[in-house]
Amino acid sequence: MLIQELQEPVATQHGVRLLLVRDDLTHPELPGNKWRKLKYNLQAARKQGHDTLLTFGGAFSNHIAAVAAAGQLQSFRTIGLIRGEETLPLNPTLARAAADGMHLRYLDRETYRRKHEPAVLAELLAQTGPAYVLPEGGTNTLALPGCAELVSELAAHTSFDTLCVACGTGGTLAGLLTGLNGQHQAMGVAVLKNGSFLQDEINALTQATAGRQYANWELRTDYHFGGYAHFSAELLGFIQEFQARHGVLLDPVYTGKLLYAVLDLIRQGHFAAGSTVAAVHTGGLQGWQGFRQRFGSRSAWWPTAR
Repeated sequence: MLIQELQEPVATQHGVRLLLVRDDLTHPELPGNKWRKLKYNLQAARKQGHDTLLTFGGAFSNHIAAVAAAGQLQSFRTIGLIRGEETLPLNPTLARAAADGMHLRYLDRETYRRKHEPAVLAELLAQTGPAYVLPEGGTNTLALPGCAELVSELAAHTSFDTLCVACGTGGTLAGLLTGLNGQHQAMGVAVLKNGSFLQDEINALTQATAGRQYANWELRTDYHFGGYAHFSAELLGFIQEFQARHGVLLDPVYTGKLLYAVLDLIRQGHFAAGSTVAAVHTGGLQGWQGFRQRFGSRSAWWPTAR
């Protein structure tokens, strides 16, 4: 595990040691939290005798890209049920998923909203054939143990007081909480507008997985920049400046908002002087290609996506 100490003037001024946990470098094909979420699900799929993975996502989904890559690496057939209508040519995310062997099917938005209803899911499986079903975003109880392993890996290398991560579905933070097991603090930064519902989602996940809820964490809902996949000139400028200072590219959906929030909270004195704050880089850099395609005319600066 690579841990990068960030020399940020605001952190030095407030006496905070700031670390960046480079989980984006953990797995060469499946960086960051996506591999951690899939690890034990793939084992369960194999144990249950499945040779096909079926999952859901939007047209620019990191999860769709990750499941397709995982299927290719571990010899699973993969089916991606994509929200909305097919648009040709395929965007970079879906083109990469298709190149990795994923069969893409498209669901109208009404059916997509009802995808978790047993009757709807049964009908979809009747059309596609038997498959191991992964939820949108990859968050379920089997996702948590893989995320929890990050805590012990980090603790083997360094001490820390607060562990911070971006939150979309809440699965990664829930897994980290089970790994922390009430020790140290954790903070999630919601990337969704009106993301306060994640509080209950995360509590339900830890209850189902570990048999308890935890009190050693907080959820910040004020750094979403307008909502999921929304961004601003301020956020893009921050990402550009962060890359120039540290040689690390963040993404505008998750990690850009996370590091912006952490530095802003340090500036506000939110973290105690003398404490160590560790922020997790969860990857997601493939999404830059889609951002360039969708919004390239709105910014003079777009990084080279990996």
